[in-house]
Amino acid sequence: MNRSEEQVRQAVLGRNPLVYLVSPEEGRMLGMLEAVARDTLGEDAPVYSWSCLGGLALPGATGDTRDPASALRAVLAYPGKGFFVMNDLPDFLDDPAVVRGLREAYLTLAGSGDKIVFVLSPKLVIPESLEKEIYLIHVDPPDENELLDEVVRLQQTFQGEPLADETLSEVAVALKGLTFNEVGHIMHRVFTSGKTAREEILEQIFIEKEMVVKKSGYLEFVPPRFRIEDMGGLGNLKLWLVQRKKVFSRDAVAAGVPIPKGLLIMGMSGCGKSLAAKVVSSLWDVPLFRVDMNLIFSGLYGSPEAAFHHTLKTVEGVAPAILWIDEIENGISAGEGSTAVGTHIFSAFLTWMQEKPPLIFIVATANRIQDLPAEIIRKGRFDQVFFVDLPSSRERQEIWRIHLERQEADPEKFDLEFLGVLSEGWNGAEIEQAVLSARVEAYHEGRQMTMSDVNRVAGTIVPLSKTMEEQMKQIRSWAFGRATPASKYGQRRK
Repeated sequence: MNRSEEQVRQAVLGRNPLVYLVSPEEGRMLGMLEAVARDTLGEDAPVYSWSCLGGLALPGATGDTRDPASALRAVLAYPGKGFFVMNDLPDFLDDPAVVRGLREAYLTLAGSGDKIVFVLSPKLVIPESLEKEIYLIHVDPPDENELLDEVVRLQQTFQGEPLADETLSEVAVALKGLTFNEVGHIMHRVFTSGKTAREEILEQIFIEKEMVVKKSGYLEFVPPRFRIEDMGGLGNLKLWLVQRKKVFSRDAVAAGVPIPKGLLIMGMSGCGKSLAAKVVSSLWDVPLFRVDMNLIFSGLYGSPEAAFHHTLKTVEGVAPAILWIDEIENGISAGEGSTAVGTHIFSAFLTWMQEKPPLIFIVATANRIQDLPAEIIRKGRFDQVFFVDLPSSRERQEIWRIHLERQEADPEKFDLEFLGVLSEGWNGAEIEQAVLSARVEAYHEGRQMTMSDVNRVAGTIVPLSKTMEEQMKQIRSWAFGRATPASKYGQRRK
């Protein structure tokens, strides 16, 4: 019995005649209520369902029961026991007769324990006059056991090789946060197409979760396109991520192992902070969602505080997940000059970080690290704070190789050691741009990119380390002793 079912059972045992269930899953809720009715009222206890289209199919009912007030009168007149589920009733709570009908139901049925009226809706609307009478339950999404049972049930309706137990367990975890209807759509696509490999199922789940977060408007699903091999340098950061891949799992939660909570990556612009956030998703096989704080503060979705709260709840609903907050110093801050709204969001975020579900991992990136308040970088907020400096010569060679291969060039035909020296003081983004520009010029002339193309383009690039030399010195000075170098070669590298 899951937590929501136990809450319903306790409400019935407490003889609460009016119970409000907040859930979009009518089918799942009816199945749950039927089980609770059998357990509390007897095996023959019926569950009747009302809608404004079909009315209430209640024996002996008179009048047009599609009208909610008439349906409530029929419930009060019914002599037998049972559960009476009123679907989408909140849409009719502006009618005084409906509100009066619910109050009459409470006053008439209170203490009987054998007739319960359930209001079922995905939205919460409780008139002030009913606040004391209604027992409220926010129904949790299906848990892993329910999801596992549902996947097994759907699998039995198709012919073919059943999924391995290990795959079933992993799929059930990945499906958390989705409704039974959404799970059904995913698994029907999987079993119908025959694409039942683990990676193919996870891809379908990621697609469904992408659609869920798109409805919020200010969350963006980031596809897992980059592997850890696509990230040059940053050896300490890579090792940290690899060592925690197995720990971010349901098995680790069950074993009581401390689950990674989050990562703060700060430092030089263009050195791979955003790429690192994307790599976590592909390495851990967990969907990545980026929150757009500009949209949160725009007011398009109501007050910024409410929109941010809804963002966090949406991410909780699709866990396990990674939440990426880019340039956190711009969106979530309580420093000097911050608005009252920004301060409220900052406080709410810190509280949520302490109380969030275990299988939500936060990746925050920052450029102006000196603008971050001390509260967010202290130990315990994030598992680790990494500082990303300009790449060393050896790392630059690695980055040149990655981008040359990405542009279909043979790195062996390029003098990588020379390029590493030539690009002294460059960041990874500048190396990437040099390779892209060289290939464009070579393509314009109808030939393959060569070393001379790269040399020519490199001579035109003025690196950020020269144009922002003073700012970079300040960033390095601030980070020294406050953050762990992301590269195994140290903080100031040649």
